Amino acid sequence: METTGRLGERGVAAAAQGMPADARRSVDGYLMAAFPWYGLDEAFTGPRWLLQVGAAADGIVEYGSTGHGEEPSLKVETDMDQQHFTVVVTVASRPGRDSADGTGKLEATTVSSAAWLAGSGLLSCTWPTRMERALRQDWLDQQTAIAWELADDLEGESWSQLSLPVDGVPTDFHYRESEYGWVLAGTANEDVHIGAYGRGMSAYGLGFAVVKDIARYDGQDG
Repeated sequence: METTGRLGERGVAAAAQGMPADARRSVDGYLMAAFPWYGLDEAFTGPRWLLQVGAAADGIVEYGSTGHGEEPSLKVETDMDQQHFTVVVTVASRPGRDSADGTGKLEATTVSSAAWLAGSGLLSCTWPTRMERALRQDWLDQQTAIAWELADDLEGESWSQLSLPVDGVPTDFHYRESEYGWVLAGTANEDVHIGAYGRGMSAYGLGFAVVKDIARYDGQDG
């Protein structure tokens, strides 16, 4: 991740924003990852869909998201209270290292990285659509800064502990709720950290598992 930020994921998020939309959502990007993807386990029987992958400047995939339930919409006529979805963010676990071009240092990715990406992801699909256009960016900037601060303080009072199964093994997550939905983050194994966010679907009772066939999320048979 081309960044000198403390958590290392801001550069990846920025890089993903610069990718073509169809490339971000294409299954091809997911297939290029050198780490396993996570989604909800087989107890979830609803729709599954792709969101985006984030890659570093050298093209190495660093994170991506898988969606479950109804794809959220920011259309003005959409009632956010009627939306039901859970998004799972998989973040590659990386140590601190030199950047690909040798011009800087890349910070290690941590559980906070997953918490930040999940928090900012929730904001991106639940911000008040009826707010005056002139105020939207100010609101988004303010809420994004808050999400960053919260992700950097996982032991703070804003977070509680929630144990959920990951590949059948009880795993501790940092969890918080807001008026926009919920966010959680934890470590799946030595390869990846997991973040998740949702609205209209309770986090309690969810389970996560390695995605055996990512093409399933792309509406393909593999």
